[in-house]
Amino acid sequence: MSTLPIEVIEMLGQTMMRVVPITIGLALFFTVLAHFWACNPGKPWWQKRELVTDICYWFFVPVFARVLRIGLLVIGAAAVFNVHSADELISFYENGHGPLSQLPLWLQSIIFLVASDFMLYWLHRMFHGGGFWKYHAIHHSSEDLEWISAARFHPVNLLIGTISVDVILLMAGISPNIMLWVGPFTTFHSAFVHANLNWTLGPFRYVIATPVFHRWHHTALEEGGDTNFAGTFPLWDILFGTFRMPEGKLPEDYGVDAEQGVPAEIGGQLAYPFRQ
Repeated sequence: MSTLPIEVIEMLGQTMMRVVPITIGLALFFTVLAHFWACNPGKPWWQKRELVTDICYWFFVPVFARVLRIGLLVIGAAAVFNVHSADELISFYENGHGPLSQLPLWLQSIIFLVASDFMLYWLHRMFHGGGFWKYHAIHHSSEDLEWISAARFHPVNLLIGTISVDVILLMAGISPNIMLWVGPFTTFHSAFVHANLNWTLGPFRYVIATPVFHRWHHTALEEGGDTNFAGTFPLWDILFGTFRMPEGKLPEDYGVDAEQGVPAEIGGQLAYPFRQ
């Protein structure tokens, strides 16, 4: 008898059990840092506008992403590799497959981080134009940009972006075991670049994305909203002419234009793109 449904349920429960202590740890960590190094001094993150909305996303996104990722991996294995039974699926993905799975986990992790960030850079630029912006506008709608704003993504944005990229790389053969390495880093770094911190990290600003680097991306278009698309490595912005880090200046205002009419509550935001 297949154990896949039970394993999926257990995995979702484990996901939620991890989110709570991680959330508490990040909240304490960034509360202390913002007290001393705030980019935009003022009210603390727990007094931000639309806090309830961000909390809903914070707990909804990990569960949604994991369920959808599993579903796409199952469909992909059946369509591309003719793997159908539950036991075969577990065996197929457990340690990866093909040449990539033979590499050390640390090297697979680096390949995953670099390849996914490169793909997400271009997908991010795509979401800033045409009919895709209405989905990505949800992420940019936060006017009080804080670490907890990192999870504010419309499901369509997640599906076409992070989830699809993860599935492509895992189907290419990279072992899911790398998530033991990559998962904590991406969770922390995503919260870090959205945190209310004035850190540029000096010369390392060209190596890894920083809070100031990403906060410029959340400003109006004329300020820098069409720059700094990289999630982790600013190298892509440097190479393709979208890097912006003005000396001696910090970003101040965030969010989307009021005329775009993005709702404040999560229900309205989920429906927003389909009403445009």
